[in-house]
Amino acid sequence: MRAVRNAAGHVEVVDVDDPAGDGVLVKVTAVGICASDLLYLARGSEQIAGHEIAGVLEDGTPVAVEAIFGCGTCDQCAQGKYNLCELCGVEILGMTKPGGMAEYFRAPQRALVPLPAGLDPADACLVEPGSVAWHGCRVGGAGPDVRVAVVGGGGIGQLAVAAARALGAADVALEARHDHQRMVGEQFGATTPTALYDVVIEAAGSESGLHRAMELVRPEGTIVTIGLHPPDTVWPHRQQFLKEVRIAPAIGYCGHDQQREFAEVAGMLAAKPEIARALITHRFGIDDAVAAFAAAGVRAAGTLRVVVHP
Repeated sequence: MRAVRNAAGHVEVVDVDDPAGDGVLVKVTAVGICASDLLYLARGSEQIAGHEIAGVLEDGTPVAVEAIFGCGTCDQCAQGKYNLCELCGVEILGMTKPGGMAEYFRAPQRALVPLPAGLDPADACLVEPGSVAWHGCRVGGAGPDVRVAVVGGGGIGQLAVAAARALGAADVALEARHDHQRMVGEQFGATTPTALYDVVIEAAGSESGLHRAMELVRPEGTIVTIGLHPPDTVWPHRQQFLKEVRIAPAIGYCGHDQQREFAEVAGMLAAKPEIARALITHRFGIDDAVAAFAAAGVRAAGTLRVVVHP
């Protein structure tokens, strides 16, 4: 099968064996390129790329694939909190394990989420980053009567705006760097930040984003950090102390209250197809994956989400 592999700081399209072993075979329809994929590439990963995966099973069922498998047997996995399984930071698709940017991918049955009617499998790679955003909003307590601000206008930041609105937050603001990001945020119902907010989602993954989030949060409010910040990041401790701000890390996505965040996001995307239309700005076939990664790395040129279709 054809696959996209990281190799010495660049990607290449190669022929590899079909995926063997345990799990369910998925014919891949779409794989998104995330900032994490670019980071893995820069760090010298030599795995098949891609963790934002959608596809179709042999019986025709369209699915999205949770990229966090967990072990499936520990106490955290048994509670549906597979994002807290000790394997979460070890077995990483596209970095330490082969990802899904290939014609076929084999996944555990527990990682497959059927798509609802109305969500095209060509767009369903957005379920994975959407679930990261949804989890962050839920951890922070976004909901009715809660004022939410999002810092970072990339794909996950935009999906956090959509998630906050879907969870019932009536007042959602977006702090974005580029004009095209602000325009898309407005389509999703975001305003420009003008005051202090109960919950601030830091989706920029940068030190400046953390400091801006601290400026926007109200005293005794909550900042949710979605991204993993490097050890040398300077945190705004003094401002946090003076406001008694709660910092809530949010890693990946999980199940809760007999629900799966993946399924909730799939429902949101099915109900609002305009989200995929606005966020997926570039589509490439698998043989053009080199151009796809080049486009994904140029955010100022109007790029939001780049998708590869094997």
